[in-house]
Parts: sequence; C-alpha cells; structure tokens
Amino acid sequence: MKAILALEDGTIFEGSSIGATGTATGMVCFNTAVAGYQELITDPASRGQIPVMAYPLIGNYGISEMDNESACPQASALVVTELARLHCNWNSTEDMGSWMQRFNLVGIEGVDCRAIATHIRDNGTMRGCVTTELSAEEAVAAAKAAAPIEGTELVSSVTTAETYLWEGESRAWKLPNKTAGDMTNYCELPAATGKMVVYDFGVTRSTLGTLRRHGFECTVVNANTPAAEVLAMQPDAVFLSGGPGDAAPLTAISAEIAKLVGQLPIVGTGIGHQLLAMAFGGKTQKLPFGHHGANQPVKDERIGHVLITTQNEDFTVEKNSLPAELEVIQTNMNDNTVAALRHKTLPIFTVQYQPSDIAGPKGADSYYTEITKMIQAAKA
Repeated sequence: MKAILALEDGTIFEGSSIGATGTATGMVCFNTAVAGYQELITDPASRGQIPVMAYPLIGNYGISEMDNESACPQASALVVTELARLHCNWNSTEDMGSWMQRFNLVGIEGVDCRAIATHIRDNGTMRGCVTTELSAEEAVAAAKAAAPIEGTELVSSVTTAETYLWEGESRAWKLPNKTAGDMTNYCELPAATGKMVVYDFGVTRSTLGTLRRHGFECTVVNANTPAAEVLAMQPDAVFLSGGPGDAAPLTAISAEIAKLVGQLPIVGTGIGHQLLAMAFGGKTQKLPFGHHGANQPVKDERIGHVLITTQNEDFTVEKNSLPAELEVIQTNMNDNTVAALRHKTLPIFTVQYQPSDIAGPKGADSYYTEITKMIQAAKA
C-alpha cells in the first residue's frame, strides 16, 4: 500500500506502508543509531516524534519484549529505508511489522532516509505527517496543523498516575531448547542499600533497572509531586528522569525541584537535567535538529576523556543562563552544548544524555558509579 511522508515545508516523500494503516503527525527527527530501534520507539522521550532511521535496514533482529523501555510504542510513526521481513535473534518473539500493526503504529519504507536526514540537518527539525489515506496536499496541511515541539508539554502524557515501588523484573532470557524452569535471570539484583525517589517525567525501564542494580530502592512518583511529599519519604537522593517535550512550560515542577536543593542529593538525566537548571534560574533552548542517536561524543572537561553517549532530545540548557554555582563539567563535542552540570558545593549532578540506555554504548554507565559515590559521601 502506498504511503506518504509530508513535511510542513511542503516536501513530499512517497513510499510503501509498514505497520498499521492510517495517519499520524509529529516532529520529524533523524536518528543515527544502527541498533536499538525498539528501545527508541518505546522510550517515553520519543513521545510526539516521527523517527527517521538513517541506518538502511531496520528490524533485522526482530522484537523482544524484554527490550521495551515502556509498555508500548511512544513514537507517533516510523520512517525507514527498508523494513526487514526476516529477522534473526535467538531472543526475538515477533517480527517488527507485526509488532507495529499490533500497537497501531503507522510507518513508511522505501524512502531515502539519508536524503530526509540531510533535509532536516540543513533546514532544521520540522513537523511531519505519515499517512496511507490522505493526499499529498492534505498531508502537508496535517503536518502544518500539528503542534510544534516548542512550548509543548508532553510529560503529563507519560508520567505515572500513582506512586509505586519498583521492585525489579526477572527479564529472563528465553534460551533455545530450555524450559521455563531453566531460564536464567537477566541480572541478580543486589540488596538495596539506599532509597531513591524517582520523579517520573518519562522514566525508562533501563534507568530504573540501572538504579536498582546500583543498590537503590526506587520509589517512582508523579511529575507534579510536591517537594514536601518527597522529603517526607526520607530518601537518600532524588532522581529527575528523562522524558519528552519542552521543559520550559514546566515551571511549577522546576519550582518544586528548587525546594529540594540543599535538602538532599539531586541527580538526573534528559529533561530532568533541564528542569534542574531551570530550578537555578537557567533557561533552555531548542536545538536546530536535536541530538538523536547512539554515537554522540561528550567530553568530560575535568579529565579530558570522551564518552560516546545515547541521546534523544531536542532542547539544551543555555550555557550563558546558568548561575556561577552550577559548573558545566561535560560538553557535547558536536556543537559544544551543555552535556552535564554539577553544583560546586552541593551534591547535585545531572546529565543531558541517557547513560543507562540498554541498546547504546556502555562508557557513560560511569555516571551511576559517580552519583553513587556522591550520594554515599553525602550520607557519611
């Protein structure tokens, strides 16, 4: 079946339908990751996005439910050059096309994704429409009518409704020729040695799993939870999770974060990092075409080391808006934007990237080791 990708500037790409039929709109952004398509699509930070996968073949290792970052796809639609019909992975349970149909995810293949990426790189991120039912003119109109990413608050659409204790998952490997009783656990969880309250702005399963594996019992709370309620839980630290959309409208949340400053250690990633900056009076700004991929180089200014990180964001903290007490300790080497902040005297350390992404490079995992040491030092 024919499908169309229409951009708000009137550019049209024609291809074939994959996944579900219908119409979806969102912000079109290119992603340079070779693997991790399932994690990307189910990442709450992808809410409202239409990822364009620059790698030419997507779906070749199928779908494994244990790799979901949330319960269902969060992206609005998907654009690929070619969707694999055959998949080979000892742990896969389903082909990607069937999975997309099951979750009503609209997609298009047979288009030049490198050309789309170049167009976005040269002209900036723009709204788009993927459709199997509209004409080209109608699709362009739908793209223009879609909500812009700037000023759009999406955290409320992904945050938890109720507080819950995350107790881990077995996430058992489905070994070939093994019975259920023979399954091996993904990871043996250590005994909890600390308590973490996690603000859910769109927290991923891998983030909670990584925190738990570092010894933190994680209590997950709604994005709008007052600081007083968090302090009443008497945690050892607060984690500000990543998530979708623009942080700028979330002034009430940043005001609550400000009330936590000086009370206990604060750590976080993604939009949580931006909200922490806002709590100190900092501002955010939209990136021309965002950081989307598993190969973003970040330089640690303290020691000169370079980390290769996974990122999925369209906004950054304005370096010149930061107060003197917040130090920029890491920068993105592609555009010199802020990648990490640390308070000069208080136990506060946040990063823009996703250090716990299960499909990306592992060098940034050192973030969790560093924050664990920082929190332990604050307790001593």
